Amino acid sequence: MQVGAGGMGRQWVSAIDQSPDTQLVGLVDLAVDVAQGALDAAGLTGVHVGRSVEEVLQTTAADAVVNVTIPEAHHPVNVDALFRGLPVLCEKPIAPTLSQALSLAAAAEASGTLLMTSQSRRYFNNLSALRTGIPALGDVGMISTEFFKAPHFGGFREEMRHVLLVDMAIHAFDVARFLLDDDPVSVYCEEFNPKWSWYAHGAAANALFEFEGGARYSYSGSWCSDGHETSWNGHWRINCEAGTALWDGENAPSFELRDDAMDPPLTGAAGARMPEEIHGSLAEFVGALRSGRVPSGEVHSNILTLAMVEAAVRSAETGRRVAIDEMLEEAYAVALKDETLPPVLEALEAWPHPRTVLSQGG
Repeated sequence: MQVGAGGMGRQWVSAIDQSPDTQLVGLVDLAVDVAQGALDAAGLTGVHVGRSVEEVLQTTAADAVVNVTIPEAHHPVNVDALFRGLPVLCEKPIAPTLSQALSLAAAAEASGTLLMTSQSRRYFNNLSALRTGIPALGDVGMISTEFFKAPHFGGFREEMRHVLLVDMAIHAFDVARFLLDDDPVSVYCEEFNPKWSWYAHGAAANALFEFEGGARYSYSGSWCSDGHETSWNGHWRINCEAGTALWDGENAPSFELRDDAMDPPLTGAAGARMPEEIHGSLAEFVGALRSGRVPSGEVHSNILTLAMVEAAVRSAETGRRVAIDEMLEEAYAVALKDETLPPVLEALEAWPHPRTVLSQGG
């Protein structure tokens, strides 16, 4: 069943319907007419509609939940589903705060049920080709992303604080982790709002992350940058021991090695073509349920992406370098204090340190 039938919810209804491996049997939304409208627009019939997971479960035999609610509803919906034995694929961010995300990781442990975040921008065939080719270049020294777009969204985005870092940069931060296969240590970030910006708050930012293996990741972005716009994935440069890789965020990556290095890796997409964006995350979710393997967006690992965002925001607000462990330890203390479910609290209290648990994937 799917929970949430708004704008993004309609895209998920279509993705579930298009997948050869899934069937939508229930759609949950507090506004039942919105849910029915989404089904009508997709031309779907026979799907049970209700206002809660419990209500829809009374008339369906759903195997899993796709959570497309607003971030503030992610925690209660996910916990409800997990303790009913329903694995969950949840839209990003997994929770609006790092402390709630830690609670969700513990809930997944306590319930013994899979919780996966849909970081949909990991799922591009050309990004997979880039990741596959990087090891041929040797050790990574620096990765950089340039992201420059000028969307006029209207509505809440043009009023929200830290709009670029919170609403968009999370994708790039997550891809950096995906490419490096490493965990972040710290960040220094500056955020500002150009004088011509149509956003109320910081729509531009520069951030520099350090990773455990020593690599640095720099992000430079703006959401009020007309002209020569990048792709929605940004422009990427990966500088390594034996050469450099480039990716424009859309087409096949390119690799250039120094003269005495071995032949560069193939520039085409690696392996068989796979579903992309939310279709890709849905396919990995289903594959994980069938095989038992841990998906790349499993909640424990994904929390470090959210930690990168919160640390960048704090750095921008304080003007200082922020350690990721500092954010994790503070969030862990809040999670322990706020937790109300005994089995989740027990799981949290058993953690030796949040970094250890998240790095190990639970």
